[in-house]
Amino acid sequence: MSATDPVEIFRVEAQELLEQIEQGLLDLSHTPGDKELVAAVFRALHTLKGSGAMFGFDALAGFTHHCETAFDRVRKGEVQATPDLVAAVLNAMDHMRALAEGRPCDASVGDALLVELERVVAAAGGAPTAALAADAEIASPTQVDPASGAKTWRIVFTLGEDVLVNGTRPLPMLDELRDLGACDIRALTDAIPPLEALTPTHCHLGWEVVLTTDQPRSAIEDVFMFVVDDMTLDISEVLSEAAEAPPPAVSAVLPPVAAAHPDPDIAAATVDAKSARADASVRVPAQRLDELMDRVGELVIAQSRLKQIAGASQDMSLRSVAEEIEHLASELRDSMMSVRMVPVAQLFSRFRRLIHDLSRDTGKEIDLITEGETTELDKTVIERLADPLIHLIRNSADHGLESPEERLAAGKPAAGRIVLAARQAGAEVVITVKDDGRGVNRDRVRAKAEENGLLAPGAAIGDAELLQMIFQPGFSTAAKVTNLSGRGVGMDVVKRTIEGLRGSLELSSPAGEGSQVALRIPLTLAIIDGLLVRVGSGRYVIPLSTVEECLELTPEQDARSTGRSVLTIRDQLVPFMRLRSMFNTKAPPDAYQKIVVVSTGGERVGLVVDQILGDHQTVIKPLSVFHSEVGAFSGATILGDGGVALILDVGHLTSEAAQNDPAPLRAAS
Repeated sequence: MSATDPVEIFRVEAQELLEQIEQGLLDLSHTPGDKELVAAVFRALHTLKGSGAMFGFDALAGFTHHCETAFDRVRKGEVQATPDLVAAVLNAMDHMRALAEGRPCDASVGDALLVELERVVAAAGGAPTAALAADAEIASPTQVDPASGAKTWRIVFTLGEDVLVNGTRPLPMLDELRDLGACDIRALTDAIPPLEALTPTHCHLGWEVVLTTDQPRSAIEDVFMFVVDDMTLDISEVLSEAAEAPPPAVSAVLPPVAAAHPDPDIAAATVDAKSARADASVRVPAQRLDELMDRVGELVIAQSRLKQIAGASQDMSLRSVAEEIEHLASELRDSMMSVRMVPVAQLFSRFRRLIHDLSRDTGKEIDLITEGETTELDKTVIERLADPLIHLIRNSADHGLESPEERLAAGKPAAGRIVLAARQAGAEVVITVKDDGRGVNRDRVRAKAEENGLLAPGAAIGDAELLQMIFQPGFSTAAKVTNLSGRGVGMDVVKRTIEGLRGSLELSSPAGEGSQVALRIPLTLAIIDGLLVRVGSGRYVIPLSTVEECLELTPEQDARSTGRSVLTIRDQLVPFMRLRSMFNTKAPPDAYQKIVVVSTGGERVGLVVDQILGDHQTVIKPLSVFHSEVGAFSGATILGDGGVALILDVGHLTSEAAQNDPAPLRAAS
C-alpha cells in the first residue's frame, strides 16, 4: 500500500487518537471530576467519529458515536464519570481499534459492548437506558417543532479546492446537519468553471442550508470542526418569516466569519490545531529511515577507508579532505541517529492500560509510577522492548505485589507500587522495573532449580547466580498456572530479547523489600563506537560503551597468573580471560600483551589481547544464518581496508568464562 494512501494515513491518525482517548480515560479514573480531561476525551472521540465517516469507516463512526454521546452527557453534567463508565469505554476502545485496523469484527461483540455502555450510563446518571439508544440514531433526522423554542439558522459554506484529495467528504457534514433538525439544503453552483477548465479532483460546489433546531450554535460549529481552517463559513440566525422561503442564491465565495461565543471545546480544538501547525513535523515511513541509515553506514565505511589511505599518503591536501569528510560523516551519523530517537514516554504510556487491567484481574491496588520519560532510544529498540517489559510488569503484579490484606499486615500501604524508570548512562539506557512487594523467595527458587535439574542438591551458589535461575527456560515458582503466569516462558523471553539487543539485565531483590530488574540497552542498533583490537592475526571490535580502561599485561604478571587468571587493580581483584585461548589462536603471543577491562552489569572482567589498534566507528552487520549461533560475537563490521572484524559479545563471553571457571568471578565479586 502506498505511503500516501488516505486510508492508511487515517489508520495511523486513528491509532494516535485511540491512544489519546486511552490516556485520558486512565487519567480520568484517578480524577473523575476533571472537566478538562472529560472535554479532551470527548473531542478525541468526536474527531475519531468524524474522520471515520469522512474516510468511509461507517461502522467505526457509528460505534464511536455511542461513546461520544456518553461523554457528551458527562461533559454536560448529566452523568458522572464513574469507574464502571471508564472501564466500559476502555473495553469499547478495543473494538474501535479493530474497526480502525480493518480487522473482521463480530457485530454481536459490538452490540454487547454498547448494551454494557448503555447500562453503566443509566446507572451513573439515573436516566432511562432508552435515552442513549435514541441519541444513537445517526441516520434519521430529528424533526423539531419551531414553537418549542427552536431557532432557524442560515448556513452558507464552501470548502477548499483540495479537500476531496485530502479525504474530506461533504456529504457526512450535511448528514450531521440533518441530525440537528429539519433543514433545507441547496447546492451553490456559481463557482463551477466551464467544462474545459474543470479539474475533477477539485471541489467547486458550495452549500446553503436553512436549519431549524433546538440545538445551540456551537452544535452547528461542531460539524465543521475538522475543516474550519480550510473553508469559508457564514452562520446567521434568521427570523421565522424568512425561514418560510429560501433566500436568493449567493456567491459561493464568502469571507470567513468568526464564530460568536464559540463553544470552549471547539475553541480548544482550534487552538490545538494551530499549535500543531506551529510545531510542524513530517511523517516518514520507518522503512525510509532504515534505508537512509544503511546509506549512512556505507558512508562511514567508505570514510574509514579514505582515512586509512590518507594516513599512508604524504599528500597534505588528501589528509585535509579526509579529516573534513570524517567530521561531516560523524555529524551526519549523529543527526541520523537523533532522527530515529524517540522518547521512552511512547513506550511507558502503553503500560498504564496494562496496570489498570492487572489491578482488576488480580484484585490488587496497583499504582504505576514512571520516571525519566524524556530519555530517548532508537525507535527499533523501543519496539522490541515492549514484550519484555510487559512480562516484567505482569510478573511484578502477580508474583511480587501482595494482596491489600497482606500488605496492611506487613505495615505497608494497601496499594502496591510499580516504578518504571529510564535514565541514560553513556552510550546505554538503563530501564528499571521495580516493585515494593515481598521480594524473591530464595528457598522456593532453589527448590525449583533442583527440581528442574539446573542445580545439584546442596550445591554452593552465589546469590546473584541463584536469582539468575529465574531467567532459565521453563522456570516458574508459581504454585498454579493462571492467565497471568505459571508457564515459565515470560522471563526467558525477557532474557533472550535483551541479549538480542546486545544488552544485559540485572536482578536484585532484598528480602521483603521488593524486586528490581535493570535492563541495560544500547542507544542504537546500527552504528556504535568500538575499540579495535588484534588477537593473533584476527581483528575484533569491543563496544566502547563497555570499556573501562586498558592496561599492560607484563610477562611477570602473566607468569604469576598461571592457573588463576586474576589481576589486582587498585586493591580489587579483576578476573581476566585470554582471548587467544578462547579463539584457539596458533600464532605466538606478543611480548607485551594488553588487558581491556570491560564491565557487564555489576562485574568487571579483563580481556587479554595482543594489540590495541584504536577507536573505530563500527557499522554493525548481522551475521549469516550459519554463524548466528556463535554466541561469542554479536555481529561484524567492514574495516577501511575491506577486511572484516567480528564484534565481541562481552556479556556472552563473561557468562561463558563464569561457567568454565567460576572461581575467579566469585572471588572478584
